[in-house]
Amino acid sequence: MGYDTSDGRSEGQNQPQGEHQNTAPEEHGASKNDQPGTSSNVPHALEELPWNLQLINGSHPLPSDFVPPELVDIPGGSHTIDSRVYDHLMAMLDAADKAGTPPAVCSAYRTYDYQRQLFESRVERCKREKGLEGEGAENEAAFWVARPGTSEHQAGLAVDLIDQNYTELDKAQESTPTQKWLMEHCAEYGFILRYPTSKSAITGIGYEPWHYRFVGVKFASAITNSGLCFEEWLERYLAGS
Repeated sequence: MGYDTSDGRSEGQNQPQGEHQNTAPEEHGASKNDQPGTSSNVPHALEELPWNLQLINGSHPLPSDFVPPELVDIPGGSHTIDSRVYDHLMAMLDAADKAGTPPAVCSAYRTYDYQRQLFESRVERCKREKGLEGEGAENEAAFWVARPGTSEHQAGLAVDLIDQNYTELDKAQESTPTQKWLMEHCAEYGFILRYPTSKSAITGIGYEPWHYRFVGVKFASAITNSGLCFEEWLERYLAGS
């Protein structure tokens, strides 16, 4: 199995992991009160949310020195992910592999500094290809590459998965067998497609049919079934609706 395509996007201290499972594992650190539909101890503010529901975007950035509590290696390459997500990710990758649609990991955890490098590179591309300058170039770049501190990759909760037979990060990725399987089954393993095609005005990020964010199995099903993006769903969840 070749899950990982090394692009140098993962950095940090790695810890080994043992055997992984084929079915979605139990939630790590999540209590019954962290599940949708329960009335007791439901959070009412973003600061009260459990780790797996942390909102990270342009309005809610991470500190520049934030690092996940523990990072573990994803087999087959140089990428790492939050240890609490590992079993869920491996179960999903194994299931996709058995379905004949094995994904390749092209990005997972990223440091703040590496995200800054990616963003600055995109800004320069916007200047070169679109003739933009200053704030205009930065805003255009931020639609496709998150500004440093605003990427879920820094939290170790996101992974970019691509079809092994089509490795371009573009809209055509959605039509590959791998993405079709992932979009249908990712919620079973606790992941959501974080930046859906019709929600860019809310998320602030362009359509990415390869970026999967871990939120936990119960929440992933609720978010996916709602048809809402993460920001919209969180607003309703915190309001108790």
